[in-house]
Amino acid sequence: MQETHYISSEILDLSSVKDIVDKHKTLELSEEAQLNIKKSREYLVHKMKDNETPVYGINTGFGSLCNVKISTENLSQLQENLVMSHACGTGEFVPKPIIKLMLLLKIQSLSYGYSGVQIETVQRLIDFYNNDILPVIYSQGSLGASGDLAPLAHLSLPLIGKGEVYSGGQRISSEKMLKNFNWEPIKLQAKEGLALLNGTQFMSAYGVYCLLKSYKLSYLADLVGAISIDAFDCNMSPYNALVHLVRPHRGQVKTAEQILEFLEGSELGLSEKKNVQDPYSFRCIPQVHGATKDTLHFVHKTFKTEINSVTDNPNIFVKEDLIISGGNFHGQPLALALDYLAIAMAELGNISERRTYQLVSGLRDLPAFLVNNPGLNSGFMIPQYTAASIVSQNKQLATPASVDSIVSSNGQEDHVSMGANGATKCLRVIDNIETILSIELMNASQALSFRTEKKSSPFVESFLKPYRSVVSFIENDRILADDIHASVAFLQSLDIDSEILFG
Repeated sequence: MQETHYISSEILDLSSVKDIVDKHKTLELSEEAQLNIKKSREYLVHKMKDNETPVYGINTGFGSLCNVKISTENLSQLQENLVMSHACGTGEFVPKPIIKLMLLLKIQSLSYGYSGVQIETVQRLIDFYNNDILPVIYSQGSLGASGDLAPLAHLSLPLIGKGEVYSGGQRISSEKMLKNFNWEPIKLQAKEGLALLNGTQFMSAYGVYCLLKSYKLSYLADLVGAISIDAFDCNMSPYNALVHLVRPHRGQVKTAEQILEFLEGSELGLSEKKNVQDPYSFRCIPQVHGATKDTLHFVHKTFKTEINSVTDNPNIFVKEDLIISGGNFHGQPLALALDYLAIAMAELGNISERRTYQLVSGLRDLPAFLVNNPGLNSGFMIPQYTAASIVSQNKQLATPASVDSIVSSNGQEDHVSMGANGATKCLRVIDNIETILSIELMNASQALSFRTEKKSSPFVESFLKPYRSVVSFIENDRILADDIHASVAFLQSLDIDSEILFG
């Protein structure tokens, strides 16, 4: 029987989002959420009845048109026009898992009772989520300031029977989708279009998705790094707890602990070493990987706050009898966090490629390019080139988006966060890390195969056994792109418990 997650004021965090996604839970409004939504809507309807006072976005135009008064009979058309006119997305399609997160986060934000939407509107978004109806959304178009206007407009179009959706394995018109489910289009009422479009759910969904991938890759970077440590016959002393307790950055301490756990019982680790010291890419894994862990902790805190917040505008405060126009849609906190995350994750790729470089260099009794009969065989020469190319691309992508701004809406929106651009390129960085680590894993497992006299730890050996059935030892040259892709797929297939990921 499929489990249900009840939308309420209970705090969402990465662990709970992962649980909702992994278990394919359906969504349902709690009684608390239903009450909050209804009270807010009833208050707004009562407040606007025969009210001639301009209230931004409810009976006025938008952006720099905020001083243009709209007549009562046109308020519904105003909201529908808003959704259609703002659907100006371009570029690549947003990945489906991120669209689904956008739906979840938009539903959550509207459920607190500060937005004035109809309960029917929120329920239709829930219907979309539960039936895996995903609006077609484009990756370009948001400045990350007045909310993610263009992407959220595309998210909202199917409510009124416009735009396209993915449904039943096909990309179809929203009009056809509504007919398939025997649903009528939602008739948007005063403020609803603005509540749907103002918000940070594009940036937030990308951020949550990037964080979930980043935590997994952070764990895998430690594991793959540990395999490389044994493959390169490194000293174990740099991971001694005493070293890290005198510089006790949380991530550094945790990384050193994890390396020792992975390599516990390793014959290679216990063996006497010829080399007194190892290159920084091995010796400083706790310091470098640990700094990324500390960044993840900061970014997680930022996004946890965001996904449990109200980010549309204006906000309705029923108890205080106030409708306040503010700026909670501005994405600056997310823009900075996404840039920081991209930089920190790029560093995991940076140091990983350096370990790959060392492994293929013909050092420490390993053959050049990790292959028998080098010369006739090029072996692992070119995978390192590929990793280096991707690492350099990540350096370019890690240039902060948040330092940029551009004036829009006739100067009314004169500072923007560019967090949406930060979000899309952050995901590209993180996807690249997956490939870089996969290449290091290929190299490290191949190098370990040449250490025939001693074994690595039981944990590493048990991890590599299924991997070897996917990417076998490379005796002679073959098409290594196939092995890289298989290695990426292997890492993607691994499911890591939330307690390990977020602990």
